[in-house]
Amino acid sequence: MQRSRGFRSRSRKKMTKVERKGRTNPITNRFQKFEEGDLVHIIINPSIQKGQPHSRFHGKTGKIIGKKGKAYLVALKEGNKAKELIVRPDHLKLQN
Repeated sequence: MQRSRGFRSRSRKKMTKVERKGRTNPITNRFQKFEEGDLVHIIINPSIQKGQPHSRFHGKTGKIIGKKGKAYLVALKEGNKAKELIVRPDHLKLQN
């Protein structure tokens, strides 16, 4: 039988969270607001599957270029190719 190569394959290390006593997912991450032109880091929250980008983009930095529903359009370059991602705010962190 051929093995599965699904969306979350080969991501065991990336998609694990360190459990910290007394800490849960802060709901404030869901209500973050970003403006067009903001630089954001894509930090995937593995406990929230909705609006999650592919694991290859974990740790990358992109620019907000628009909004699509509750999610944001993030532009970044992977190699020489320009990419546009649709990511929910749970998986984004503003660059300081």
